[in-house]
Amino acid sequence: MGPVLAGVLQLLALIGALALAYIPLGNYMARVYSSDKHLRVEKWIYKGIGADPNTEMRWPAYLRSVLAFSAVGVLFLYLLQRLQGILPGSLGFSSVNPAQSFNTAVSFVTNTNWQSYYGEQTMGHVVQTAGLAVQNFVSAAVGIAVAVALVRGFARSRTGELGNFWADLVRGTIRILVPLSVVAALVLVACGAIQNFSGIHEVGQFFNGHSVGGHQQWNGGAVASQEAIKEVGTNGGGYFNANSAHPFENPTPFTNLFEIFLLLVIPFALTRTFGVMVGSIKQGYAILAAMATIWVGFVALMMWTEFAHHGAALQAAGGAMEGKETRIGVGASSIFAVSTTLTSTGAVDSFHSSFTGLGGGITILGMQLGEIAPGGTGSGLYGMLIMAVIAVFIAGLMVGRTPEYLGKKIGTREMKLAACYILITPALVLIFAAASMALPTPPHSMLNSGAHGFSEVLYAFTSAANNNGSAFAGLNANTDWYNTMLGLAMVLGRFLPMVFVLALAGSLAEQKPVPVTAGTLRTEKPLFTGLLVGAILIITGLTYFPALALGPLAEGLAS
Repeated sequence: MGPVLAGVLQLLALIGALALAYIPLGNYMARVYSSDKHLRVEKWIYKGIGADPNTEMRWPAYLRSVLAFSAVGVLFLYLLQRLQGILPGSLGFSSVNPAQSFNTAVSFVTNTNWQSYYGEQTMGHVVQTAGLAVQNFVSAAVGIAVAVALVRGFARSRTGELGNFWADLVRGTIRILVPLSVVAALVLVACGAIQNFSGIHEVGQFFNGHSVGGHQQWNGGAVASQEAIKEVGTNGGGYFNANSAHPFENPTPFTNLFEIFLLLVIPFALTRTFGVMVGSIKQGYAILAAMATIWVGFVALMMWTEFAHHGAALQAAGGAMEGKETRIGVGASSIFAVSTTLTSTGAVDSFHSSFTGLGGGITILGMQLGEIAPGGTGSGLYGMLIMAVIAVFIAGLMVGRTPEYLGKKIGTREMKLAACYILITPALVLIFAAASMALPTPPHSMLNSGAHGFSEVLYAFTSAANNNGSAFAGLNANTDWYNTMLGLAMVLGRFLPMVFVLALAGSLAEQKPVPVTAGTLRTEKPLFTGLLVGAILIITGLTYFPALALGPLAEGLAS
């Protein structure tokens, strides 16, 4: 079997698995967020934090709860890292320095999981499990909660109430993320991922059964459990520096495909949840179709760029194998790279800096779309719904009719909020990247010069502001400048868009429904799906094309 055919078959198997999970998982999540009953363990949690889960919140109260919870998470994780040197289970590692502690705390609380450190050489068991792994769960639950609040904004009328943040947070964690992660961790352990609290071991270096001298240090950890929520929650932070290219995290080609499935399953299934909650399954399918069209298109384009044979070396290797695991190959690496950058996962099983020039550009563009195909847990759905609002507005301008979406008028206030949402992230990316190139010191962190070096910087701030967390490799981001600026990009890129999402949800919930007429745009039809995909690509292209032309496009066309 050739490598191209193997890649295509893996893609088809992945699509089949996602299709099987789509309806049951989507329906289950709709029931979770529509239920008025509380599990016993949930009641204990509400009592412990002093929250009343039955109290409805308007959007300002919902937003304050999101921000307060996240601020406490940043403070807790920061202090945990700063105190690591005196904590048990630290494996002898010292406390993390202030700038890196800030960057890491912000990174995991914002669901970015950018790592400017070597995981196996920096974080002990307590920080990994009680700090990073916990934030993997709750940061993902926060994203789903905000998405559900926006869905309620479309579904409800004549009320500004969007539900209760604390109930949404706890239910998402207890009923969705924990069960899925337990099952996923068991599968990973069965397939060879490690799960222990072992210390550091020195092992000899061997080749073909013979010692070649020297030794390496390996430490164990609760890897499988963190790997599970890393993918299920579209987090991406690896226990080891090599992330999912490390055999302790990703032992076999099967686990590689399984991890891709895990990082895609909730974002895709949330479109079904959306359709059920707004009372129109077809609307969910329309959003799903837009997401799937972009994802499949990007995977096909990535495979084409990475399998293209230019020269004897690539011909012999069966594709651009530099930076890719031989046990995984070009096809599976391409699927993983596209999936992790079109979601907010940021996990890697290959190094994107080693992709072809155009291949690296595809990973950057995937994040610059807003990670909405299918996007992160929750953030992908609310990002796509914002783009749907904009597409409806464009259609309304074309026919001279007041735009409507799901029975709600899209007026001046709604468009201002949607416009602010789509402008804030590009502004952060381009301003921070420009400053890093213009100032005298930050360019010293670039391993490469020219177009590829610029791509390293552009990728870093695109990843941070879009809460992706993957790195292009080659950029030394463990400096005061990058730790601080990337941290700010992550905070602003996570919470400023949430302000506009929740304000839009509140505005929509207050409206009364508009009856469907002969002039109403049918947003469940393929025509609207095509309009939505076109609007996403055109808006992103116009925003980022000059920067892409200076980096990956220039490199790709020159090679």
